[in-house]
Amino acid sequence: MNTSKTGWALITGASSGFGIDFAHELAAQRNNLVLVARRTEPMERLAAELRKRHGVQVRVIGMDLAQAGVGAKLRKMLDDEDIKIEVLVNNAGYGVFGSFMEQPIEKTLNMLQLNMLALTELTHAFGRDMAARGRGRILLVASIGGYQATPTYAAYSASKSYVLLFGEALHEELRKHGVTVTVLSPGITATDFLKVSGQKATLYQRLAMMRSRPVARIGLRALRQGRASIVPGWLNSVTAWGNRLIPRMLQRKLAFQLMRND
Repeated sequence: MNTSKTGWALITGASSGFGIDFAHELAAQRNNLVLVARRTEPMERLAAELRKRHGVQVRVIGMDLAQAGVGAKLRKMLDDEDIKIEVLVNNAGYGVFGSFMEQPIEKTLNMLQLNMLALTELTHAFGRDMAARGRGRILLVASIGGYQATPTYAAYSASKSYVLLFGEALHEELRKHGVTVTVLSPGITATDFLKVSGQKATLYQRLAMMRSRPVARIGLRALRQGRASIVPGWLNSVTAWGNRLIPRMLQRKLAFQLMRND
């Protein structure tokens, strides 16, 4: 089934936002694509466009990734179709804005399942195959929020801290097997993130907001270059690195002020 020059790429969360941008970028590089998300209709439209524009194969899979066992399930589906994943983009995830105690715990747990456990399962399932073949690339989408405690996004920022540390550790573990793991940690970006999380854009977020396609392009370029981690945008980079110099007590207080809508 593989007619492309560079193999198959699997993108999670491919129905909107960064997922669409990753799909366009990877298709332009002549990767066949597996697109995975809950909503199939937008992915089918995207698939038709990419087939026509780039002549690549695109497989669309509708799946709720916030379920236990998704890694093994998805891998078996693709093994049955003889699709070997060369590039894994773990993009699926979302945030929950507001006071932790005022949010339904079910919603928070669903977010954590998707942001951390599903990502971990998928990385394990496809990363093992890559290591056995001696080649492969994995991009994990974290967040600048993973660099500090962020009141009003307490569980979300903690989940992205997990992704950041997990990915950087795997970068060292898997490099000897020919597998590159890169963590992309965007700041606020023009996607549906705020709409889904339930937050109105603050003044800081409006000033710092980046367009999503350049961010996706930066992440994929860092992956090709074999980098362990990348924070796109000079303001985001300064913020992330500046946290090393600012006392943690001040970090969280400043973050709380920047995230408030009142």
